Amino acid sequence: MKKSLSWLLVAIVTLVLALAGCGNQDEANESTDKEGTNEKETAEKVSIDVGMLKLTSTAPLFIAMEKGFFEEENLEVNAKWFEAAQPITVATAGGSVDVGATGITASLYNMVAGGQKLWIVADKGREQEGFSSSALLVPNDSEATEPEDLKGKRIGITQTGSTFHYMAGRILENHGLTLEDVQLVPLNSIKGLMEALNSKQVDAVILNEPNISTVEKEGYGKVITQVGEEMDYQTSGIFFSPKFAEDKDTAVRFLKAYVKATNYYYDAVLTQEGGELVPGENYDEVIEIIAKYTDQDAELIKLGLPYMDRDGKLLEEDIQTQIDWYAKEKLIDKAIDVKEIVNTELLEEALNN
Repeated sequence: MKKSLSWLLVAIVTLVLALAGCGNQDEANESTDKEGTNEKETAEKVSIDVGMLKLTSTAPLFIAMEKGFFEEENLEVNAKWFEAAQPITVATAGGSVDVGATGITASLYNMVAGGQKLWIVADKGREQEGFSSSALLVPNDSEATEPEDLKGKRIGITQTGSTFHYMAGRILENHGLTLEDVQLVPLNSIKGLMEALNSKQVDAVILNEPNISTVEKEGYGKVITQVGEEMDYQTSGIFFSPKFAEDKDTAVRFLKAYVKATNYYYDAVLTQEGGELVPGENYDEVIEIIAKYTDQDAELIKLGLPYMDRDGKLLEEDIQTQIDWYAKEKLIDKAIDVKEIVNTELLEEALNN
């Protein structure tokens, strides 16, 4: 009897210890789960000013703001609206905004060549064959059907040294002309370009989406070539001011939210099957978000959705091509190495976390 009682006591003690061990393990697991859950909550909330344009290619930022991706990283993003690319570059370099989302222009390269620090960290849209992003347009009744027909004509661009300047020059070169064969007319804004085309103050303009579709719908202009048919071109990017880039934690958190948005955009509107674009699961939602932030009709947005890398990666080799071209045209003081202006490390860290 005593022997049986002893075995019973041993069994009870063993069971109690086992249950206690499970409880401790559960507490440890719960503590780990809570730590993971609270990690973003304990990160310092940061307010970030982002300079941007109301263009379709700004879609990932619109999506990240609308879907709360920045808030998930404990970031408060304040949109600062501009009318052209160059002022955004200047504002970012000077620290008036923390992040710039715009075209990669000669002024940017000149600032870096002059010693100013500024980093291009992610893709914000590129020209690629099969996707409508930027184009060369002429009035609807123009006899010009090819870029070579514009010899001796006036071509409207936003500003000297802008992405529009670069695209016009490269297109002309592809068709046996140079910038010396035309008259470039800087009109300072996209609105100015559209008005000048409509009133025929110029013979052609470079435009981007959704403005191309607007012009075609209103019937006063037609496309004679898409830039993506002429070249692969890293048109625009996400820029970090020197001070913002130094705050590595915040910079990476920003890019994690941005990459989540580029994934969302790509899967919704750039998915292909058999070489043809097919609407993704969130297609209609993304179109509505872009329409809201660009003040354009959703049906127009659908006509031209710019290509961008799903993970926000830059076409780095093209940036060097741009630098060399601007230097050749004496639009920048001297050529610089692409490594002086591109920082891919922050994006890689965002992708790996």
